Order: sequence, then structure tokens, then C-alpha cells
Amino acid sequence: MFEIILAVIVAVVILLLYSSNVLVYISNEKIGIVEKKWSASGSVQHGFIALNGEAGFQPEVLRGGFHMFFPFQYSIHRHDLVTIQQGTLAYVFARDGQAMAPTQNLACNKEANDFTDVRSFLTNAGQKGLQRKILREGTYAINLAQFVVLTAERVYALPLPGDGNISNDGIVVGQLAEMLDELRLRNGFLPLVIRDDKLAVITTHEGQSLPEGTIVAPVVGADPHQERSYHHDFQNPEVFIDAGGYKGRQLQVLVEGTYYLNARFASYEIVEKRVVPVGYVGVVVSYTGKAGNDVTGDAYRHGELVSSDEKGVQVSPLLPGKYALNPYAKRVIDVPTTNFILKWQSGQVGSHELDKHLSEVSLITKDAFEPDLPLSVVVNIDYKMAPLVIQRFGDIQKLVEQTLDPMVAAYFKNIGQGKTLIELLQERSDIQERAKAEMRKNFEGYNLTLNEVLIGTPRAKNGDTQIEVILKQLRERQVSREQLETYKTKETAAVQERILREAEARAKQQTSITESELAVKIAENQGSAAVQKAIKAAEEARQVASGAADAKRTLANAEAYQIQQIGEAQAKATELNVEAYGGPELQFQQTVLLRFAEAIEKGHIAMVPSIQTGGSGSSSAVDAFLALAAKDLLNKGEGKAAIINAG
Repeated sequence: MFEIILAVIVAVVILLLYSSNVLVYISNEKIGIVEKKWSASGSVQHGFIALNGEAGFQPEVLRGGFHMFFPFQYSIHRHDLVTIQQGTLAYVFARDGQAMAPTQNLACNKEANDFTDVRSFLTNAGQKGLQRKILREGTYAINLAQFVVLTAERVYALPLPGDGNISNDGIVVGQLAEMLDELRLRNGFLPLVIRDDKLAVITTHEGQSLPEGTIVAPVVGADPHQERSYHHDFQNPEVFIDAGGYKGRQLQVLVEGTYYLNARFASYEIVEKRVVPVGYVGVVVSYTGKAGNDVTGDAYRHGELVSSDEKGVQVSPLLPGKYALNPYAKRVIDVPTTNFILKWQSGQVGSHELDKHLSEVSLITKDAFEPDLPLSVVVNIDYKMAPLVIQRFGDIQKLVEQTLDPMVAAYFKNIGQGKTLIELLQERSDIQERAKAEMRKNFEGYNLTLNEVLIGTPRAKNGDTQIEVILKQLRERQVSREQLETYKTKETAAVQERILREAEARAKQQTSITESELAVKIAENQGSAAVQKAIKAAEEARQVASGAADAKRTLANAEAYQIQQIGEAQAKATELNVEAYGGPELQFQQTVLLRFAEAIEKGHIAMVPSIQTGGSGSSSAVDAFLALAAKDLLNKGEGKAAIINAG
């Protein structure tokens, strides 16, 4: 019986201890939130956290272990430690604290920035509401009577009677539920990760209001060397606001990296970096910045250009490359710097597609034809002139369609009116050169460089066959000219072929001709030699006969002197002797032979034919003839002498 009574007493004592919270045990994975039910200091006058021992929720929490309390004075609320998963963020909502200013969207944490110390938070002017400071991954012992912690997985909060945000069963409701949905929609529980040549345009929801006329907030606190104002790329809202940051879309952008942003303080939009391709420059039109001073000078009256940090069309274009530019603050217009072709031809578009709305120029020629003239124009824009072109026309497409198209069309319409269709076809090259020279001046007036003007073949409109008839006639005429030229060429070729054949035949007979000419030359030389030999022999014979005659004459004269009385016989003998040694016949023959030899020598007369059939037969005949003549003279001379001697 005693044992039963003892067991009952022990059970009652344990029950009293448990119900009176005299001895409280908290496991290590939980915290104990202490609520004081009564106190000699009375109730809390402001808020519901008792900082001075009043009845109410106490600022400190119980950690793991046993804790002793005065019986029936405290109520202990056990709750899980706040756990934030790796790579996520958490937001803190304060139930107690000072009220935020009307301009605030989030509670200030400039001094009250420790959520694990409620007393310090409240004594340092901590504000109630959603906090600017966020929690990173880890485990925190946070008093959930004072703070509600919103994580990606769950909401950590101690349900309170009459709380419009947390129901008795721990479900988030009311304004806090809307806030939770907004954070999830913005991916607010995940850090901002930027990669792959992208950037983030930031819009802050805290700070000063933008001045009138400003659409993008200027850059503040972006210099890492100025520690007091550097807000670490919007990750420290308090520093951003103290540095004078403005709420709204920011000029500063975030590039590749990981950023832990309070999604209720700063939202973002991911956009591509601005790429200026090769062959282009980017003309910058800035919507923000200070008022600029015109750098074009007084002579330029089509607008103003400003420096790179001023509002307006900036004078320095961006060269090819990638740029982290805020598209809401600056617009970049690509301007081609390489040659680009504008085609006035339906269905044909250049690589830059600036001519997609251009078509052939309709002409009316001098002879009343109405052809369509296809054109191509090669244009270049100096990269230093690109800002002037954009400032004047807005973009290149407008320049082409609103200025170049009507200007080029009007020029060629004027050309067409002064030319017949045939002249347009035949003088195309001259028209091209003239058009290039004259239109180049007009293009320079728009800061453009005209390189080439190319004119195509005029085309007939649909259903018009007259132009085709003219072209057919021209083609037939040209074919006739080509045929005539072909015949002339063939004739010339035939003449040249005949000359070639004669030259080839002459070349083949050249050996025979050369041998014949040599044979003739040899025969002439041999004939001349024979004549000279005969003349020499005749001269020698004459000299011999003359000497003998002189001797006989001298002897006869001597004898005649001695025998003057000899008779007619002796006289006759003397007469015959005289005739034998120098009579008229002999003198005549000698004279003839001498004149004959001189004529042959001076006249170069061939004694034999030019073409011979035998070796030296003709030369031997001449020699024989001359020898016989000489012998005859000698014989006659010797005969006379013999007669005289006999007498």
C-alpha cells in the first residue's frame, strides 16, 4: 500500500514539475521560446517582447539542455532551429520593433542586424516588417516569436493568436503569403547567377526618388576602393541607400558572377551583352547623363553630338566587340563600315538587307519607251562619320528609303528622258561613269562615300513586247557584224596561210637554189679566168711576133741598104717579109682580140650559161678557142717568116 502511495506521490510530483515548467529539457536540434505568464513588473507596454522582465515573450531563447524556472510562471514553446539549405537565401520578417517610415519598403538593418539577438535588435531601433538583410545558408537559433523566417522549403514561425499572417496550424496567410508568392515568382530564394555573355539590369525598390526628367538612376557606390560607399553590387542595401542611391532602374549593370540580392530590394532582368560585329561600329544614343555641349561646331546645323558621358548622340562610336551596356539607358545603332550594296531590283536583297524595300527605277526614254532600270550602288560610311549619319537620319534604313531611294530614282529618270532606248543600251558604260562622278558629290553631302554605280539592262514591264523587239533587232545586227568580222578574219587567215605555204616551199628548195647559185658563180669565175688567160696568151704571142718582126725589119733594112740593086725579086721578098711581120690583116686581128677581151672584162659578161650540166667542159672549150686563135696568129706569123727566109 505504501509503495503505491509513494508511486502516486512521485507521479504527481513529476506531473507538477512538468506542468509547472520548473524543470525544462530542450533537445539540441531545437530551441525553447520563453513566454512569461505573470510578473511583478506587470505587462509589456509597447510591443509584445518583454525586454525588462514583464509578462510576455522573452527576447532570449533556450538552447539544448535542462533549464530551471519558477513553477507555473513560464510557458516554453519548443521549435526547430532555422535551417537554410546550401545555395539558397532566407528572408526575415520582424513582428516587433519600430514602425518603418512611409518612404520605406523594407525595414532598416543599419544597426539592428543580428536576428539571433532580439534584445540587441530592439534596443538598436530595429524596425518591424520584412528586413533588408537576408540570411545565407546555415542554421540559426532565432526567436520565432519575434521573427518569421521565410525559406525556400518552409516558413519558420511561432503561431500567435490573432496573428493575421500565421494561422494556428502554422500556415502562412494574408499579406505574408502574398509576399512569399512574390519572392518565389522572382526566384528570390536563389542567388542571381549570370553567365554566357549576359548581364543583369537592376531595378531597386528602395532609395531616393529619381529627379524629374531622369529615367535611369545614376551610378553610385560602384567603386570598390571607396569602402564606405561600396555596396557590393546591390548586395548591401544599407550602404547603397547611405551612398545616395536612387530607386528605379539602375544605370549600373551586373556582369558574369553570383550575387545574393534581396529580391524585395532589387529585382533584375537578364539581357544579352551588346555585340558590335566586325565590319560595323556602334553609334551610342544615351538617354541618361548630364546635358552635353555640342562638338560639331556652328557649321553643322543638322543636330548635336555630345561626349561619351553626356545625354544625346555620342561622338565616339563603339568599335567591334562586346559591351555590358544597359539597353534602357543607352541604345546602340549598328552602322556598317564595310562596303554595302544597295540593289534597286525586285526580289534581290543585299547582305545588309537595307534595300529590301527597293525596286527598279521606272524610266520614260526620249523615244517614249517605258523600261524598268535595275541598279546597284556600292556605298561606304566612314566610321568617324557614323554618328553624324545617325544623328541626321535616325538609322541607316531611313537614310536608304527616305533619302537615297528618291535621290537615285530622280537622277536616272532625268538621264532616261534625254536618251533613246538604244542609247541607254549602247552608252551604259559612259552613263555609269558620269553617274558615279555626279552622284558622288550628292552622297558626300550626306556623309557617305559612293564607290560604284552599276547599271543593269533595261527591262520591259509586264506585257510590253516592244522593247524585246528592239533588243532582238540589236542582237541580229550584232550577229551580222560578228559574221562579217569572222569572214574578214578568215580571209586574212587564208592569205597568211598562202604566204606560209610559199615560205615553207621556198625553205624546202633553199638548198637546191643555193647550190645552183654557187654553180653559176663558179662558172662565171671560171669563164672570167679563161678569158683573162686567153687575153694574156694573145698578148704574149703579139709581143713575140712584134719582136720578131722588128728584128726582121731591121735586118731587111740593113740588107736592103747593102743590096740596093737587087731586083724586083728581092723587093718582092722584102714586101712579103714586111707583110709577114706586120701587115694589115694581122694588125686587124690583134686589135679585134684586144677589144673583145676588154669588153668581156668591163661588162662582166658570162662566157658560159648560168646553169651548167657538166663540171668544167665549158671552160675548156673557151680555153681551146682562145688557144686556136693564138696558134693561128702564130702560124701565120711563122709562115710569113719562113717564106721570107726561103726567099
